[in-house]
Amino acid sequence: MVAHTKPAQITGATLLLAGAVLALSNFMVVLDTTIANVSVAHIAGALGISSTQGTWVITSYSVAEAICVPLTGWLAGRFGTVRTFMFGMVGFGVFSVLCGLSTSLAMIVLCRVGQGLCGGPLMPLSQTLMLRIFPREQHGQAMGLWAMTTVVAPILGPILGGTISDNWSWNWIFFINIPVAALCVFGTYRLLRPAETELADLRVDKMGLAMLVVWIGALQIMLDLGREHDWFGSSLITCLAVIAGVVVLFFIAWEITDRAPIVDLRIFRYRGFTVSVLSLSFAFAAFFASAVIIPQWLQTSMNYTATKAGYVTAFSGVCAVIMSPIVAKLLDKVDPRMLVFIGILWMGFTAFLRTLWSSDVDFWTMAMPQLLQGAGMPFFFIPLTTIGLGAVRPEETASAAGIMSFMRTMAGAIGTSVSTTLYEDGATTARSEIVSKLNSQPTIDALSSSGMPFEQIRGTIAQSVTTQADMISFTNLFVLSSLIFVVSALIIWLAPRPGHAVDTSAAH
Repeated sequence: MVAHTKPAQITGATLLLAGAVLALSNFMVVLDTTIANVSVAHIAGALGISSTQGTWVITSYSVAEAICVPLTGWLAGRFGTVRTFMFGMVGFGVFSVLCGLSTSLAMIVLCRVGQGLCGGPLMPLSQTLMLRIFPREQHGQAMGLWAMTTVVAPILGPILGGTISDNWSWNWIFFINIPVAALCVFGTYRLLRPAETELADLRVDKMGLAMLVVWIGALQIMLDLGREHDWFGSSLITCLAVIAGVVVLFFIAWEITDRAPIVDLRIFRYRGFTVSVLSLSFAFAAFFASAVIIPQWLQTSMNYTATKAGYVTAFSGVCAVIMSPIVAKLLDKVDPRMLVFIGILWMGFTAFLRTLWSSDVDFWTMAMPQLLQGAGMPFFFIPLTTIGLGAVRPEETASAAGIMSFMRTMAGAIGTSVSTTLYEDGATTARSEIVSKLNSQPTIDALSSSGMPFEQIRGTIAQSVTTQADMISFTNLFVLSSLIFVVSALIIWLAPRPGHAVDTSAAH
C-alpha cells in the first residue's frame, strides 16, 4: 500500500497552478487516445501500409496502456506518486518525439507501445494527486475540473488530428505533445514535490505481470495479423491463439491464489461488479470501434479530408459535456441500472441510425447520430461506475476501479481490431458480389452511350463497386453494433442495485 501521509499544504495561486498542471496532463493523455483516429489514412499512406495496419497505431497504444494500469499502485508506492507521475510524463514526451520521427510500421507501433506504457499511469495518478493537494471540501470542484478534461479531450482529438494532418503533417499530432509534456514536467517539479508520498518496499507480482503481458500481447497480435494470414489457416495465428488461451488460464489460476496479485480477480466474486464490467466491455468495444471505423470510411469511401472527418466524429462529445452534470444529479433519485439501460439503448439507437446512410449521405446527416450519441454516453459511463464500485467493499474500491479501467481499455483495443477485420472482409465479399452485376454489357453500353471512353468506363465501374461495397460492409457492421448495445443494456439488469454510497473518484 502507498503511505498516504498528509502532504505539505499547497495553497493560493500555487494550488491553482498545480491543479492546472494535473488537468493539462490528463487532457494530453486522453487526447492521444483519439487524435490518431482520423489520421490513420495519412499515416498509412506515408509509411506505405494498408489502412488496416494503420489501426495498429491505435490498438498498440491502448493495449500498452491497459497493461500498465494495474502497475500504477505499485509504481507509486515503490517510487513515490509525484516522482512516478513526473517520469511517466518525461517518457510520454520522449516517445511522442519518436512516434513523430517514425519511418516504418514497426517503429511507430513500438513507439506507441512505449507511449502507452508511460501514459497508462498518468491518468489515475493525476486524479490521485488532485485529491491529495486539494482540501476535502474542494474535492468536488477538483474532480469536476479533472472530469471536464476527460470529456473535452476526445472532442478536440479528432478535430486537432484532422486539421494537423491535412495542413501540416501527421507527424505533428505527436510533436504537439512535446511542449505540453515539458510544461507539465516543469510544473510538477516546481509545484507538486510537497505532495510526494512516502516510499515502501512493495512486492510486485512478477509472474502475474509476465503472464499478463504474454497473453494480452499474443491475443492482440493474433487479432491484428489474423486477416492478413488467413486466420487459422496460418500456423503463426494458430500458435498465437494457443499461447493466449493457455497462458490466460494459468494467469487466472495464479492471480486467484497469489497473496498480492497484479490484477485482483477475486473482485469478480461480486455479481454487481462482474455484470457491470461485462456490460461496460461490450458497450465500450462497440463505441470505440465506431470512433475508428467512421473516420476511416469517411476518408477512404466518401473522400472526406481528415479535418472534415474529425468534425463529423467530434460531435459525439458535445452533448456528453451538457448531460454529465444532469446524470450526476439523477443518480441520487433514479435506479442507476435504469440509467445505464436507457443510456446504452440510446447508443444502440444512434448506431442503428447509421445503417440508414447511403453513399450520397450529407455532412449533417452523418453528424446528427454523433451528436445524439453523446447524450447517452454519461448515462452509460457514470452509473456503470457507480454500480460496479458500489458492489465491492470500500477497501477493494481501488482494485475494482483498476480492473474496470483495464477491461475498458482492452475492450476498446479488441473491438477496434475485430471491427476493422469485419469491415475489410465484408467489403471484399460485397465487392465480389457487386462487380458481377455492374461489370456487365448493359452497364457498359449505357455508359458508352453517354460518350465515355472505355478506360473511363472501367474506372467509373471500379469506383462505384468499391464505394457500394464499403457502404454495405459499413451498414452490416453497425447492425451488429446495434445488437451488441442492446445485449449490453439487457445484461445490466442481472446486477443488484448498489447497496452503499460510492466514491467514484477511485475510478480512472
